[in-house]
Amino acid sequence: MAETVADTRRLITKPQNLNDAYGPPSNFLEIDVSNPQTTNLPIFKLKESTVRRRYSDFEWLRSELERESKVVVPPLPGKAFLRQLPFRGDDGIFDDNFIEERKQGLEQFINKVAGHPLAQNERCLHMFLQDEIIDKSYTPSKIRHA
Repeated sequence: MAETVADTRRLITKPQNLNDAYGPPSNFLEIDVSNPQTTNLPIFKLKESTVRRRYSDFEWLRSELERESKVVVPPLPGKAFLRQLPFRGDDGIFDDNFIEERKQGLEQFINKVAGHPLAQNERCLHMFLQDEIIDKSYTPSKIRHA
């Protein structure tokens, strides 16, 4: 029988500078929610809005709602830790099926949250849905009907 010897050579990597370490990530999941729907709820100042959100923004919204409201907040789709491991033999976080499942999970999450009457009064939800940039140093408060 031939012995199998593990390949323990290191991958050659380029030196990392501060911009590489603390700059925007080169690989991120971009969700494009199609088929937007308008709202006829008077509490929202805009009937339609387009915003770009990362998974970490959804995590922020969930933690704000748990901390500030009496809403039972649904879970987010799971993190993709294992999909980020090298040598998986697939596309990892760039796999089309994974992207579609994550998109559907995030859509279900935001639709449940936005449809909850108590959550609709939370300023963090309004910022998440309608402000281009989320002010994470905001003062939590309730939105009043116009």
